[in-house]
Amino acid sequence: MACGLLRPATLPDSMERASAGRILLFMRHGETDWNLEGRVMGRLAVALNENGREQCRRAGIVLANFGIDRVVSSPMHRALESARLVAAGIGVAVEEDEALAEVAFGEWEGKAYGEIMEDPRCSAFLSDPLNNRTPGGETIEDVAARGVAATGRTVEGETVLFVSHGDVIRSALCHYLAIPISEFRRVRVDNAAISVVRSVAGWSEVCFLNRLPDTGAAWSPVRWNSGV
Repeated sequence: MACGLLRPATLPDSMERASAGRILLFMRHGETDWNLEGRVMGRLAVALNENGREQCRRAGIVLANFGIDRVVSSPMHRALESARLVAAGIGVAVEEDEALAEVAFGEWEGKAYGEIMEDPRCSAFLSDPLNNRTPGGETIEDVAARGVAATGRTVEGETVLFVSHGDVIRSALCHYLAIPISEFRRVRVDNAAISVVRSVAGWSEVCFLNRLPDTGAAWSPVRWNSGV
């Protein structure tokens, strides 16, 4: 599989020689009505809407070409529904891993983003997510640690798809990009978007980020400028 056009000037010898390594694919769950309403889902059971289901069916078509060995999902309803739609298209069973669950937002869950912005704890978390916890008790460092641990439960030669949530994926990608986890919001992760990491002998290359399976949406300047 071709990764990126941009490569470092020199690669570790082990990567140049390796024929195995691990391919880690990340996909955020498909769209829900609460995504459109700007409502915090957290650990609540929220189903995909019909557009979200179609996003995942399209993703399944794209991902059928990747030779995926395993599909590992967050146990949240919306993530499992997404993973099962993708897995049905590639003929792989879905495993669950609690470490891929959404951030525990506690009493913010179910509220609109505008409501929680009035909470001083929200301002503190937004300004310093490493040292301030959500009402559910997590810092973004906690989230990153469990997300990275989940991706570490792979073996050489495997290609694994992880279906999870925005902040879990963002923070894990920061780890593989070797950038501070505090900058996780600089990584955009859309519903049903796919990112790929190639990891060989402890060295990682991020092949692409936030690729939408719907090519029309992927190249729409209106979409990217809207921030949706």
